Amino acid sequence: MDAKRVLFVCMGNICRSPAAEAVMQRFAEEAGVSMVVESAGTHDYHVGEKADRRMRAAAEDRGYSVLSRGRHVADVDLEPGSFDLVLAMDEDNYRNLRERSTADASHLRLFSDYLDEEWPRNVPDPYYG
Repeated sequence: MDAKRVLFVCMGNICRSPAAEAVMQRFAEEAGVSMVVESAGTHDYHVGEKADRRMRAAAEDRGYSVLSRGRHVADVDLEPGSFDLVLAMDEDNYRNLRERSTADASHLRLFSDYLDEEWPRNVPDPYYG
């Protein structure tokens, strides 16, 4: 069976999506599930940079290592078959992905689609505080 491929997407790919990538990667490893987990940003502000130092510290406090480097979402990432699931961390980034997608976009979803109603619809962006 081929590994499932999941891409988490936020704006700059230095806070929310790399944290989600690290958590999902750990869950997959602990469950023994073959999965490719990546993250990217809808904007190219931080390509090649480490995740925000505050996010890395918060993750480390919880036992996670955020090791990925910022990257920009490529058009090929949005094509059906490239990733089984592309999860936007908020509605603005979801709209951005939908606008860029030229084909079937059923694999593009909001991260909060998989959370119960106790959680906010948009994952808050901690970058500005």
